[in-house]
Formats: sequence, C-alpha cells, structure tokens
Amino acid sequence: MTPPRAVEARAAWLLLATFLVAVAGLIYELIAATLSSYLLGDSVRQFSLVIGIFLSAMGVGAWLSRFVSDAFSGFVWAQILLGIVGGFLAPVLFLNYAWMGQVALPLYGALIAIGILSGMEIPLIARVLEQIGALKFRFENVLSVDYIGALVASLAFPLLVIPYLGLMSASLAFGGLNLAVAGLSLLVFREWATRVQVAVWAVAFVATLGALWQSERLVSVAEAELFEDDVILSEATSYQQITVTRYRDRVRLFLDHSIQFDSLDEHRYHEPLVHPAMALAPRARDILILGGGDGMAAREVLRYPEVQSVTLVDLDPRVTQLFRDHPDLSKLNDNALSDSRVTVVNEDAWRFLERETQIYDVVIIDLPDPKSIALSRLYTKQFYGLLAERLSGQGVFVTQAGSTFFARQAFWSVAETIESSRNPQRPGRGLQAVPYHSYVPSFGEWGFVLATFEPLTDRRIELPDGLSYLDDDVWRAAQIFGGDTDRVDAEPNTLQSHALMGYYLDGWDYWFR
Repeated sequence: MTPPRAVEARAAWLLLATFLVAVAGLIYELIAATLSSYLLGDSVRQFSLVIGIFLSAMGVGAWLSRFVSDAFSGFVWAQILLGIVGGFLAPVLFLNYAWMGQVALPLYGALIAIGILSGMEIPLIARVLEQIGALKFRFENVLSVDYIGALVASLAFPLLVIPYLGLMSASLAFGGLNLAVAGLSLLVFREWATRVQVAVWAVAFVATLGALWQSERLVSVAEAELFEDDVILSEATSYQQITVTRYRDRVRLFLDHSIQFDSLDEHRYHEPLVHPAMALAPRARDILILGGGDGMAAREVLRYPEVQSVTLVDLDPRVTQLFRDHPDLSKLNDNALSDSRVTVVNEDAWRFLERETQIYDVVIIDLPDPKSIALSRLYTKQFYGLLAERLSGQGVFVTQAGSTFFARQAFWSVAETIESSRNPQRPGRGLQAVPYHSYVPSFGEWGFVLATFEPLTDRRIELPDGLSYLDDDVWRAAQIFGGDTDRVDAEPNTLQSHALMGYYLDGWDYWFR
C-alpha cells in the first residue's frame, strides 16, 4: 500500500502536470493560429478555424480516453506524442511551406492530433488520481488548474513567448515541456513505467533538445527558401513577424511575410503617397503620419522646409526602433526618425486619435492593407470621421488604398467610404475624395485616395527638388483610370459591415488562390 505522504506527493505532481500541459496545449493552439495567419492570411478566419478544430478535436480525445485501459500509460504516451507533434509543429510547417508551398493540410492534421491528445489528458489524470487513492483531489480541482494554465499561456504568448522565443523555438520549447512532464511522470511512478516508454521518451527528448539548439539554423533554412535574397534580420514581435532581406544594395521589408517595400522602387509608392497632399495643403507645418514605421513617408515630408513638427504613430515599437537605430535601415529614410522635428508614438492609430487634441495640416495614412478586422476598422467611416476632427479647416489627408487591379472593388470601397464619411466643415455632406494610382513594380498598380473638406481647384502642384518619379504631369495622369481599374460599385466600409475586408480578400483570392 502506498504511504499517505507518497499519495499526496504524487497527487500534487499530477495537478502540477495538469497546469503544465494546459499551458503547452494552449501555446500550440496559438502557434497554429498565428502560423496560419502568417502563411494563409485572414487572421479572423484562421483563428476561428483553428479554435473550432482544436476544441472539437479535444472533445474527440476526451471521448476516446474511455478506451484507454491503462490511464497512466495513456497519459505518458499522450505527453510523448504531444512533445513530438506539438514540438515540431512550427519547424515542419515552415519547412513544408518553404519547400512545397503547402501548409493547410499539415497544419490542420497536426492540429487535430494535438487536440485529440490534449483532450485525453484531464480524463486520464483524473483516473490516475483515483487509482492512487487521492480522494480529496476532486475532479473540479483538476479542471480549475487546467483553466489557470490556459490563462497563463494566453498572457505569456504575446508578452513573453513570441518576443523572446519566436514561433520556431517556442514550438520546440513547449514540446520539450510536454516531454519533461512525461519524463518526470515516469520517474514519480517508476514502478509503472516500461522500458519501451523510457526508451522512446529519451530519443524524443534528445531530438527535441537538439532541434531547439539548432532552431536558429532551422529558421535560416526556412527563410532561405521563402525569400529570394539574404535574410539580414528576422524577428517576431508581439504584433508581427519582421523580416528584412538584402541583395547587394537592394533591401526589402516583409511584415508577416508580405512585402512592404523594395528599396529599388519604394519611391514610386512614397512620393505619390506624400507629395500631392503636402503640395495641395495651403499650410503644411504640423503633419501626422499614421503607420509608416519604416520612416520613408517621414523622409518625404521632411523635404518641405516649412514643416515644424511630424508626429508618427506606429503600433509596433520594434519597427520604429529598427528604422531609427539600425545603420542599414536608417539610411534608407535618411535618418528621418532621428530628426528633432519627428516625434514617434507607438500606439494604436484609433486610440491615438481618440485622445489627441492637436490639429494637423496634413495627415498621411500609411497603414497595412485591410486584411483583418483589426486593420479594416482603420478604413471605416467612423475612423475617417474621427480623423476629420483632428484636421485643420483647409487640411488634407491621404490614405494608401491597395491595389486598383487585384483588389479593384476594395480600392473603390475606400473611396466610397471617404465620400460618405462625416464632413465637420459641411454638415450633412461627405468628404471630397480624389482617387489616384501609381505603378510600383513590387506591388503592381497601387491606389491612393486623397481627401479634403472642400473640392480642390485644378492647379499645378509645386513639388520639392530631388524627386525620382513624381511631377505635375505624372500627378495628372495618376487621376485617370483605365477600363479594368475604373470605378465599380462598392459599399462603404463601416464598423458594422467591414465590407472592405471582404472585397480585399475576395480580390486577392481570385488572382492568387
């Protein structure tokens, strides 16, 4: 008969194991959701699919646990398999995507396996507790510890796991955690352990530690396949995956594996984004840039000597830090983020506008495409109405508006949204919109929408010296749209409808899926 103290010690270990495996299980779920968002796009759809599949698989696992005759052995095997499948989730998905371009099948297959194994854990632990005679450790105690573990994982994932480990190392590290739980369980219940279990556990644990030790090399191998050029910087932040590549003097920035600029042609994006608004504004002293953490838009704004202040609001502090301090990146924006006139604020654009009281002459919106609800809300009537309150009486704002060709209806939805947004200078009427476009080789035909309170007069625009692309003739031609990019019917984007996100995803899916 097992002594009471030994029973209590074993019961305490099983409750601790419940906490640890709950943390690992939710981390796998978050890694899968994040990876699917990075590689497949549409974070709302992917998170919904991952959560639904994972929880359903857990239900299947809980049901299947009744067919496991030896609860302890089943729990140990579940931990070993979770350590292998969950631990190698990110490496396998990254390498499979890099080599074969396929991610959905292995992602959802692994997710189902992880969900089934995770669903078996609590019923098996409860049965082991009952077997050892730990009567005071009720089933609800096990559930409570499991839920606490899930809470800890959900807090740790954005604050600690991604910033300090990254997806590849995090996957392997928590695979090691499951294997550690299996190993310690074999030690605590050594009389129930089998040689086969110990041997398989040892091989899996050594393999996982070896892969974790080589995780940076695995990342390099995957990125070498994913990107054409040499990867000079790769970091996962709480907000996104940052990757910078270089080939000779050519530098490209990718956020969540989507290209943001190519130093060879970025001037064909940033000059049209910035200079029409700056040139058409009667006064351009106080400037607000929403997004644009790479400092390129700020560089163009600082060409105007009358500019007194530039406030740049970008959510991710790591992006603005890199493009201010990294010698290879800061020279791309002519050290604009170190200019004394520039103030960098790392905050959500909506929250910034809600608390801000300053009035700006020009607002430049250089935000990512509206491929998720979190981004789509920054292209809504409500957002533009809020922005109009921060604009001077003769002020001008401009937003990038995506591809006029690949996401044609999305582009015209942005124009329709601006035209139907509240105009505080002319109550009952919308803002005045000027849609235009530019050909950027890295992106294709790209669109912008400029907005004012009153209709603009047709006049030549005066531009600063030293521009590589934009002049008055280019500006006039940019306002003309051909047959396959001309205006089409589109609903305005609102917080209730998010029509823009649907147009955007449908447009790109039509061409590239």
